[in-house]
Amino acid sequence: MSPFEHGEVFVLDDGGEVDLDLGNYERFLDVTLTKENNITTGKIYQSVLHKERKGDFLGKTVQVVPHITDAIKERIESVAHVPVDGKEGPADVCVIELGGTVGDIESMPFIEALRQLFFSVGHDNFCLIHVSLIPVLGVVGEQKTKPTQHSVRELRALGLTPHLLACRSAQPLLDNTKQKLSQFCHVPAANILNIHDVPNIWHIPLLLRNQNAHHSILKQLDLLSIATPPDLEAWTRMAETFDNLTDSVRIAMVGKYVGLTDSYLSVVKALLHACIACSLKPSIDWIAASDLEDDSAESAPEAHAAAWKTLRNAECVLVPGGFGDRGVSGMILAAKYARENNVPYLGICLGMQISVIEYARSVLGFERANSAEFDKETPNPVVIFMPEGSRTHMGSTMRLGSRRTLFQTTDCVTSKLYCNAQYVDERHRHRYEVNPDIIEVLEEAGLKFVGKDETGKRMEVLELPGHPFYVGVQFHPEFKSRPGKPSAPFLGLILSAKGQLEAYLNWHQNGS
Repeated sequence: MSPFEHGEVFVLDDGGEVDLDLGNYERFLDVTLTKENNITTGKIYQSVLHKERKGDFLGKTVQVVPHITDAIKERIESVAHVPVDGKEGPADVCVIELGGTVGDIESMPFIEALRQLFFSVGHDNFCLIHVSLIPVLGVVGEQKTKPTQHSVRELRALGLTPHLLACRSAQPLLDNTKQKLSQFCHVPAANILNIHDVPNIWHIPLLLRNQNAHHSILKQLDLLSIATPPDLEAWTRMAETFDNLTDSVRIAMVGKYVGLTDSYLSVVKALLHACIACSLKPSIDWIAASDLEDDSAESAPEAHAAAWKTLRNAECVLVPGGFGDRGVSGMILAAKYARENNVPYLGICLGMQISVIEYARSVLGFERANSAEFDKETPNPVVIFMPEGSRTHMGSTMRLGSRRTLFQTTDCVTSKLYCNAQYVDERHRHRYEVNPDIIEVLEEAGLKFVGKDETGKRMEVLELPGHPFYVGVQFHPEFKSRPGKPSAPFLGLILSAKGQLEAYLNWHQNGS
């Protein structure tokens, strides 16, 4: 999936590559989802075609209704019985998000499947929440309900009537707007929820709680008698802490897809979680890696000068993952700048490989050192194609999902940040990795590989002793960062940027 088109590709523990929405669910609910929780049109049609080829339909005509809709219902019902919160037994409620817009031709089979599901499970076991935008047009500032009226009418024509409306708006809904929506959409005013703009997104659960959204949903599902009141005390403190932060930290994000910040959504969220833990507000400066390159000094001198000025003003540098050779030279320059100027540096996936290439060139003197991904003819391939993958097929061929990293010593910064762990399970998404044949030479020159996989041949974590914080990780720690539980490498980067890392590690080493 192209980051420019889809935003970030989120990776799950089981290796599922899914839409970034599932990342939001994992972060907000602190659950662990699987690839089965991501139902796509392609998966549904593929399963039906597979059944037809096996002869399951005995030569009958395969149609959207009932075969495709039945496959959707079966997938929903099977997933609904698998717990994702670490507890035993099936959940009480399964949340289904149907993406797209009512009326889209792509979502029609799914809407029909939900209509049939509603009919089969019964009124008390189905709660439909319709999300809609309430725009404000012109200088008059009138809140327009017509788009919502039309989408609800379209939904009702397809056999589904929403029980609740979740209305997005810039400002709180006026009472007369609510009354109009209630009258024309056949939804009680108490069931019209308003999600208006808030200082930070962590206020949204509190906003819904204050409007008794949980009560309306539980009432519809006949679960009021067994439900407990929502405990959001810690969440409230976290949201209010974020609002009251005054000190900030400047982070230079040197990447390939900075034109669409959703491409790095989990990285941004992980930085936020780490900053909040340090009572800081993140100030991210986006730098297009190509703007740092020498070529851009001639082709775009202003952008080149601005990029370097931004980099030099940053308190720490982060180079996230990516694919392809565009912007690689700029990332290498950023890694070199951070290493030589004692600026805290965190390289993730490609960012780790970049730091190895830069070290081989600058310290070992291998001028043409490179990754085999970018230069197949390089005489010094310090990053090579990993044997697990396929050289010909792009899809589903990477080293994906949760893999174990063993720390070679607990006397390293990364292990200490993971609470002196001997190993850590993090998620991966890559085809290339550091060449094991070059490790001995790199370590003799000062670069230390403190984390390896269980075979000892795959390099997972590197550190540069004597540097305030120069860490590269082959995995993607951002995918498991949570509000209130920041990812260790991100926390280390932010602490180091403010000169607090050593004190933090000593404090934790002493068992405080």
